[in-house]
Amino acid sequence: MNTLTFPILRLLSDGRFHSGEDIARHFNVTRTTVWNALREAESLGIQIFSVRGKGYRLPEPVYLLEKEAVLEAIGEHRAWFKVEIHNHLESTNSYLMKQAALNAPHASCVAALLQTKGRGRRGRSWQTGLGASLTYSLLWRFQCGAAALSGLSLVVGIALIRAMRAQGMETIQLKWPNDLVVINEGRHYKLAGILIELQGDMEGPSAAVIGIGINLRLPERLKHQIDQPAIDLAALSDHWRDPSQLMGSTLFHLADALSLFEQHGFGAMRDEWLSYHAFQNQEVKLLLPDGREMYGVARGVAEDGILLVESGGTIQRFSSGDVSLRGVTP
Repeated sequence: MNTLTFPILRLLSDGRFHSGEDIARHFNVTRTTVWNALREAESLGIQIFSVRGKGYRLPEPVYLLEKEAVLEAIGEHRAWFKVEIHNHLESTNSYLMKQAALNAPHASCVAALLQTKGRGRRGRSWQTGLGASLTYSLLWRFQCGAAALSGLSLVVGIALIRAMRAQGMETIQLKWPNDLVVINEGRHYKLAGILIELQGDMEGPSAAVIGIGINLRLPERLKHQIDQPAIDLAALSDHWRDPSQLMGSTLFHLADALSLFEQHGFGAMRDEWLSYHAFQNQEVKLLLPDGREMYGVARGVAEDGILLVESGGTIQRFSSGDVSLRGVTP
């Protein structure tokens, strides 16, 4: 990776034209060096406008993460977290899983300005672009085994909802087990996703790498690459701008929620999760592992985070590994 690529992109983040000569002078390099650095950016899928006589600019202003701003936004819990912000990673989850195996400390958090091979649930890719998404992963170490972590993804969803509603975004709801959605005219649009990967024994100490992806401002070309309806924060709030503040706020609420989860389990937050449930007492479609479809009425979740669906007059339990949940379009 060209070491000048992302410093130049930060300079261009204001969305205005900057001449190659001015950029070269700013970094004390040649214009050819600038050109090479920007070609590297384009190879990563970043669109850059180049106009003779004006210079270079991004299609629109972008707001990039700043470590100190993230720590400030975490507030009273900032001492818990070890935050790294990388310019470019293939996957924050893959990177942090490797670090966790090398004894990375509890509450390590890794974010990337650009993630090129982000992963979602069931092997899906997470589409992102510079300034388009907030993508980060958090390492949380538990004294209990992985078998006791049922409901963890639901707790993470609660923390994210708390952070966003604190910023005035009241229309966001939760889709079991790991999506944040917005309902518009009967359709469910995905705003954010959660991917949790576990290390350790089923009974002994364990570690969770919690991957979070939140759509900030998706260009149309990215929306067309996503395999389901999607929405971004820019569509929900004219005033929302700062990903650093959002990341810090979500980490603050994650610290609170995960601490409560460690002490009392998911049951202590079950009622709150149900209050955000997008499909509560609504008809849903379940996609079973063998390809069959099943219809029923979502009756919430159990104390361990298992989905409860009423079908044929009986309540059935489903884990996140068993099914994929869909709403039934009116």
